[in-house]
Amino acid sequence: MDVLLTEEEQMVVTSAREFLNGECSTALVRKMELDPLGYPPALWDKCAEMGWPGMCLPEEYGGQALPLAYLGLVLQEVGRAVAPVPLHSTAVTAIALSRHASKLVCQKILPDVCTGKTILTWAFSEEDPRFVPGSVKMQARADGDDFVLTGRKLFVDNFLASSHCLVACRSAASDASSEGISLFLVDTKAAGISSTPLRTLAKDQQCEVVFNQVRVPKSALVGKLHHGWAAMEQLLDLATVLLCTQMLGATRMDAEMAIDHAKFREAFGQPIGAFQSIQHMCADMIIWIDGGELLAYEALWKMDNGLPAQVEVSQAKAFCNEKCPAVARNSQSIHGGIGFMMEFDLHLWLRRITAWSMRLGTSFEHRERIASALLDTPGNVVLGGPVPPLAA
Repeated sequence: MDVLLTEEEQMVVTSAREFLNGECSTALVRKMELDPLGYPPALWDKCAEMGWPGMCLPEEYGGQALPLAYLGLVLQEVGRAVAPVPLHSTAVTAIALSRHASKLVCQKILPDVCTGKTILTWAFSEEDPRFVPGSVKMQARADGDDFVLTGRKLFVDNFLASSHCLVACRSAASDASSEGISLFLVDTKAAGISSTPLRTLAKDQQCEVVFNQVRVPKSALVGKLHHGWAAMEQLLDLATVLLCTQMLGATRMDAEMAIDHAKFREAFGQPIGAFQSIQHMCADMIIWIDGGELLAYEALWKMDNGLPAQVEVSQAKAFCNEKCPAVARNSQSIHGGIGFMMEFDLHLWLRRITAWSMRLGTSFEHRERIASALLDTPGNVVLGGPVPPLAA
């Protein structure tokens, strides 16, 4: 793994940063916090013109077939700008479909994803917040040529903006924890679906979604019936590590704002950055961010090369869950009282970094998975296996 960016990767970073600096102001971010959809369609259309939604999708559907690391770099810039665009949910779901859905579904959905016409999301979490097969209670019952879905999903990202949602359901009772799970691609406007917006710390678009006897055709099944956990686990791992890159982008911006402030804010006749305690805080912030980036891109590199990456994903998320909020807290301290004023923009990054650190698994859950893999005792199963690379 080469930790330095190639010339092409650096061009992606530069173009994404310049684009978002010009198109995504903090005034727009604040406005979208109050918007029912939570994103500006004009900005999303321009993101699609940049090729972001389909950059890791196969070329036959209009994508660019680029490595996952490229998407990580773009999402890092999205996090840096705290840009209110549904890229994370759409790209993660689309990549899962490209790997596991039928050719017919891919041909129907993915070309419109690449052009920005279609926004996607996925739904897993229920009352039990753990990301394990046993937490899925939502039922999928076969009925003739259809399946009937009944249950409730929580914290579904960008549901109101999405046209389709990939839903994990319990299609059969099973003693084996990874069996009996099936995935369905559901039209979000289908009869029997209702949603309630959830006001989160990040003030982004999360919903509680209730499925009341929702009928979907058997063609909506993604992957094999009763054997959808492997595909869902891949989706969760990809979503987790890409969320880490987004969190790291926001965290680096937060740190840079604090460092700039320390250079110019004076106390006792000199910049506060001249004090050793502030210097140590700034050094710690950059060290933590660089460490998180190394862990996140190692996981993406392994995924790109078809290698097991569950441990690396959990290492990245456990580290980012602790260090990214710590950076944000240091930034608040360096800014002093001004950092706690709603009129000042710093809280836009603080709130998102904190909220993202609580999604897709706590540090305790990820450490448990790392420990299980390290111990590899008879009672512990090392999750996952090689991830198939995207088609060229």
